[in-house]
Amino acid sequence: MSYAPSHGLSRRSCLQLGLAGFVGAGFSQLLQMRAMAGDAIGNGAPAKSCILVWLDGGPTHYETFDPKPDAPHEVRGEFHPIDTQIPGIQFSEYMTRLASIANKLAIVRSIRHEQGNHGAGNHYMMTGAPPRIPVGCGAFVSYHPSMGAVTSYVRGNQDGLPAYFSIPSMTRSGGPNFLGAQYAPFVVPDDPSSSHFRVRDVALPAAIQADRFTHRRDLRTQIDRLPRISDKAAADPVVTLDEYYQQGYDLVASPQAQKAFDIHSESPETRDRYGRNSFGQRVLLARRLVEAGVPFITLNEGGWDHHTNLFTTLKDRLPKFENSIATLIEDLDERGLLDSTLVLVLGEFGRTPKINKDAGRDHWSNAMSVLMAGAGIPGGTIVGATDRAGYSAVDRVLSPENFVSTVYLKLGINPDQILYTPQGRPAHLVSDPTPIRELMS
Repeated sequence: MSYAPSHGLSRRSCLQLGLAGFVGAGFSQLLQMRAMAGDAIGNGAPAKSCILVWLDGGPTHYETFDPKPDAPHEVRGEFHPIDTQIPGIQFSEYMTRLASIANKLAIVRSIRHEQGNHGAGNHYMMTGAPPRIPVGCGAFVSYHPSMGAVTSYVRGNQDGLPAYFSIPSMTRSGGPNFLGAQYAPFVVPDDPSSSHFRVRDVALPAAIQADRFTHRRDLRTQIDRLPRISDKAAADPVVTLDEYYQQGYDLVASPQAQKAFDIHSESPETRDRYGRNSFGQRVLLARRLVEAGVPFITLNEGGWDHHTNLFTTLKDRLPKFENSIATLIEDLDERGLLDSTLVLVLGEFGRTPKINKDAGRDHWSNAMSVLMAGAGIPGGTIVGATDRAGYSAVDRVLSPENFVSTVYLKLGINPDQILYTPQGRPAHLVSDPTPIRELMS
């Protein structure tokens, strides 16, 4: 599959680095554009990696980063607010570790949209593009390339490692759409908390020796010298298949891949610190992939659609969850990686103000909270606000386009790009490429 990217097409004077930069620019131009992207970020260079922690289902903003202690009981819920390191700012009571490092975080409280079901909300927040037609809650929707796929296209594979991972599964709208299947995420379904953790396709099967593997690759190379489909109007199916084979060869032969997935080489103390549970060890694996140079890692964490038993469930889940996130941010900082790594924590929307009859909250897209850290984002920053009862964003009201444009700019990618599908249809990467200005200083 192929498509025609734009070459310098821009509707505004923004950055000059994006999907077309790697295709149409010379090396000196590329360095200049990356420097410009670094100036926009404010830390001298674009972020090298992004870890997106996706809380599938839509996490509650009330019980996490936007408590409403002055609202009526049926709105404020059972949890109490606690102070953070930011004077006058409170989180919910089970956010203790994140409250203690709030000086390293930015919380955006004022993103809203009108896509109140899972499929549509997921697509909007993952791509910066609202679905073109109504979709159901359970739908896997792909009308536009996801942030991870776009980053994969721009950055390319790193030392044999895919540029885009999704652990332990792909999100509903995490695909590449018209960019092509080679930019879909590499999925790691295995549980890294298991003592038998081993990633498929990263090591040779026991029945195949290294010399036989090399021989098979050489044989395929010889076959590839045969004439290909010559009709330029027809797509050669072998071309895309070759890319898949090459990615597989690179992954199996990559020492960096072997090292990145060797989570058992971490000290027991570090593994304990992240949490000896599936989520904690996936977060640790994401940090290892950042160290290996992987540009985009999504942690797809389901189970945040709390229509029932919200408070009972979160009393057990939130302490483990926020411990792993706080540990990740601290660990990246201690290793000198936080400035070059963007950390995101969000879902598709927030939850309803009033607690329902089943002690839960339902879908609510008028308000949500998003955690961002690293990549030059000013710590201790709260962007926007919801009203007294958390019904709606009322101050610095922002859109998914603003959020996605911020992520792209932090990664040195121009959100103000016009791309072309294989059918020649133009598509804006982000229709409104305005970033969240408070996070760009």
